[in-house]
Amino acid sequence: MSEQSKSSQAPDRTPRVVIIGAGIAGVQTAVALREQGWRGAITLLGDEPHQPYDRPPLSKAVLLGKAEGSTFDIDFAGLDIELRLGHPVTALLPDARLVETADGPIPYDYAVLATGAEPIVLPGSEGMPGVHLLRTLDDAERLRPVLAAQHEIVVVGAGWIGAEFATAAREAGCAVTVVEAAERPLAGALPAEVAAHMTGWYTDAGAELRTGARVASVTAGAVTLADGVTLPADAVVIGIGARPATGWLAGSGVEVSPQDGSVLADDRLRTSVPDVYAVGDCASFPSARYGTRLLIHHWDNALQGPRTVAENIARGDAEGLVYDPVPYFWSEQFGRFVQYAGHHGNADELVWRGDPAGAAWSVIWLREGRLVALLAVGRPRDLAQGRKLIERSVVLDRERAANASVPLKAAAV
Repeated sequence: MSEQSKSSQAPDRTPRVVIIGAGIAGVQTAVALREQGWRGAITLLGDEPHQPYDRPPLSKAVLLGKAEGSTFDIDFAGLDIELRLGHPVTALLPDARLVETADGPIPYDYAVLATGAEPIVLPGSEGMPGVHLLRTLDDAERLRPVLAAQHEIVVVGAGWIGAEFATAAREAGCAVTVVEAAERPLAGALPAEVAAHMTGWYTDAGAELRTGARVASVTAGAVTLADGVTLPADAVVIGIGARPATGWLAGSGVEVSPQDGSVLADDRLRTSVPDVYAVGDCASFPSARYGTRLLIHHWDNALQGPRTVAENIARGDAEGLVYDPVPYFWSEQFGRFVQYAGHHGNADELVWRGDPAGAAWSVIWLREGRLVALLAVGRPRDLAQGRKLIERSVVLDRERAANASVPLKAAAV
């Protein structure tokens, strides 16, 4: 514990970690603290009234009525974790070492920011009947009867969440039109030569995809595009991305990126304020592996980061554990299992494994011959082997790497 922490806590008070956010990042931080031997108090604050739950099933099982929820199977009381639900936080007051809530202040010795991200909405669509987001359990519950009624649905955005929702809606028997302002799906996530091969997935699934289609307005029952075309819609689902939920930190002294709104954590996931950490979707961190700052809005990052935060708090030394993972995520869309590992932003070469027109293929990215990222469609073995090769910064033989019949690990030089 820092000298500042020692001097600030009363001698008769148990040191406390206050975690703001009860999604996977916050929950896993609390659990990992106990696993790391933290014996002080832990308070976990969630702004929703529901028991903490996992988000990936919301766009699949919960949405389709195959599950009633995705609550974490964790005995918070048994772990002596104080769980306060329906408890939104309004401010962080580092000078007083307080977290301000609607029900009063809570003192902390360490604070962990795990507030996640909030969906970007189309201007003018907030609160409009028939317009939906898909971020929370309540969102999924509101959309479930819409899918069950097999309505005509317009999805705005052909990113990961838009594709997953369109997949579920088609499975439910809905008529689905997806509109995307960019010229291809997944424009912000993948290069054009890769994303182009995913365009046909929509048609194959019976969904209509309109690219280069900007939305001019959304009204109850219709979406009007910038070219004047009006699309009838019993329901509209907005899936155009998310931003870190960090607006409440204004005036706290916690440094936030002016570009993307993320908390600017260091490589130990510490913020600019002493004894305050940030983890999950709300935080970006510098990666020595990739030579850039990463903001990762995916489940695996929210699972891995808490272990680093918990160990650094529990150990209490000045140096701390460095966080520099190989990013990983997956998506199930249109009958395909899509996985990605790494970060291709600094790659200088792209190599295909298999035919992208087929059912199973991969593409790998190299930098100076070393594997830095991999996208696998229906080839989980490529992903599993590739992720380990990325971690080890392995150089690949290009000819063998391009041969889909050769195990990827056998292409290592």
